[in-house]
Amino acid sequence: MAPPVVPPGPATGSGGAALKGWQKPYRVMGESYTPLLSHEGFVENGVASWYGKKFHGRKTSNGETYDMYAMTAAHKTLPLGVFVKVQNRDNGREVVVRVNDRGPFVDGRIIDLSYAAANKLGVVGPGTARVTISALGYRKTVSDGSFQYTLPASIQTGPFTVQVGAFTQVPNAQRLQQKLQALYGAAHVRQAMVHGQLFYRVQAGHYTSLTEAKLALEELTQAGYGQGFVVAVD
Repeated sequence: MAPPVVPPGPATGSGGAALKGWQKPYRVMGESYTPLLSHEGFVENGVASWYGKKFHGRKTSNGETYDMYAMTAAHKTLPLGVFVKVQNRDNGREVVVRVNDRGPFVDGRIIDLSYAAANKLGVVGPGTARVTISALGYRKTVSDGSFQYTLPASIQTGPFTVQVGAFTQVPNAQRLQQKLQALYGAAHVRQAMVHGQLFYRVQAGHYTSLTEAKLALEELTQAGYGQGFVVAVD
């Protein structure tokens, strides 16, 4: 269960648009955390723990009431509401849980499972287990009663661009922007405030679909332009 979180101040997304509450960076026990804006492709290995009766009935980070018998979990940075598959690497058991809380804020632990989820995974007795987390998406029920996991509609449709770099000095950003403009035909420098520091973000291309943007990201990475990422254009 997450202890009270303290936002470090106003936060903005790409293009300076205000972030939703759960998307904003926050601080817990002196450490800063920046939530992911997309779960797509997220896989993580580490140690899972669980929380139960002590927190049963308390509020979770998304405003729900924690139910130790529901299939939920706490994670420090995954988008709230996303479903993840958790596999116990020691016994092969798997569960699907919905992230509705923040935590665990303990070194070396990557997810806090509800009692119900931990019990199914065989984690309750030992208290912790080595796990692999794989993000599935947002769940919806289809006509035959089964589940499908998808990206939110706002993430599936564009426009998108690829963020290649972020600089605190505008000349550095402009030099990269000019190089990308010459090579790819479209590049921009956009300003954003992060924890009170002004950054100049260099973004290349303008794409109408996430698939198209991801192909451009691969091309830019192979061309030696670092580990960029796809962002939605506001």
